[in-house]
Amino acid sequence: MTTFSIAQSLDEALEALASGARPVAGGTDLVVGSRQGKAPLPATVIAIDRIDELGGINLDDNRLRIGAMVTHAQLMVDPIIAGQFSAIADAAALVGSPSTRNVGTLGGNVMNGSPAMDTGAPLVVLGATAELQTTSTSRQSTMDELWIGPGTTSAADDELCVALNMPARPANSGSAYVRLEYRRAMEIAVVGAAASVTLADDGTIAEASVALTAVAPTILAVDLGDSIVGKPLNDATLAAVADVASETATPISDLRATDRYRRHTVGVMARRAIAAAARRADGETIAIPVNRALGIGANS
Repeated sequence: MTTFSIAQSLDEALEALASGARPVAGGTDLVVGSRQGKAPLPATVIAIDRIDELGGINLDDNRLRIGAMVTHAQLMVDPIIAGQFSAIADAAALVGSPSTRNVGTLGGNVMNGSPAMDTGAPLVVLGATAELQTTSTSRQSTMDELWIGPGTTSAADDELCVALNMPARPANSGSAYVRLEYRRAMEIAVVGAAASVTLADDGTIAEASVALTAVAPTILAVDLGDSIVGKPLNDATLAAVADVASETATPISDLRATDRYRRHTVGVMARRAIAAAARRADGETIAIPVNRALGIGANS
């Protein structure tokens, strides 16, 4: 039998974790996983969805802070996220269904550690760190340090993700997330890609990063090297991005797609993500999510 309680403060939640409880917010992963027989419910569960300290989206001159309890529905329409950290809004708008987006949280998504999560690649290209807290300590973990395998993180049992932090965006920057999908709702990415681009004054690419979804045991950062920096955004540059992404991917074959198909299509998604991010960096408005605005992915 599972013992369930509701934390009224962050201190209360952290004390419960120190005693062996498992946190739950929206429950979209924990409850569904239990019903599907993937893992039994923990002996003790502590709800953290009523803790005000875990909410909020705040941007200052140096840093964006997103509380772990912020939902996908909030992320997809928040003016700061949609305007300056668009890849996160793109991803949040594609998560599950409206009911899932209204209860599912960014912190829960991150700590679930799925290599197919939509928000993961945007967090990587935007330089996010997870703020992990216990009753006595607080630390920042980069995404590549946090995710160590499918559904597995390096966080200790008594550590709670309280926020995601990332640096403020430089001028002339844009980001985007796109995915290949078979249907629009209640779907996970067959493959996906996020990109961040900063343009120089002459329109060439000053800085760029790409991360891939569902083609490795964890969200995969791509080393673009000098393949596009300092170059104009043209077909040759975009082809180079696609090639590097496809070569970097280490996909598997399963019921949803073969490894060969994933390796090819993730290159296509990376190319589209870079192109959309660069257009946003140049001042163009592309509606959230990019998948719908540009007709990428499923029709229905």
